Amino acid sequence: MEKRADTFNRVAELIEPFNKKGVSLSDATTFATDLEWDSLTVMDFVASIEDEFDIIITMNMQAEIENVGQLVDTVISVQDN
Repeated sequence: MEKRADTFNRVAELIEPFNKKGVSLSDATTFATDLEWDSLTVMDFVASIEDEFDIIITMNMQAEIENVGQLVDTVISVQDN
């Protein structure tokens, strides 16, 4: 569980520059509704996640990710494969 907490914290740090409204982050925080991100912001953010964790998040994976918790789980899953 420590790995998940560490990953969550790093993802949260990467969200901060994009978190214009200062939304408090949890697993349930949604990108579209809570953070009000448009598609360009999502693309920029995904690029920063990929760079930070040295992974590739496919377009199919991105389509399934709606909240922070799902993103954290995806990062861990991709790293483990």
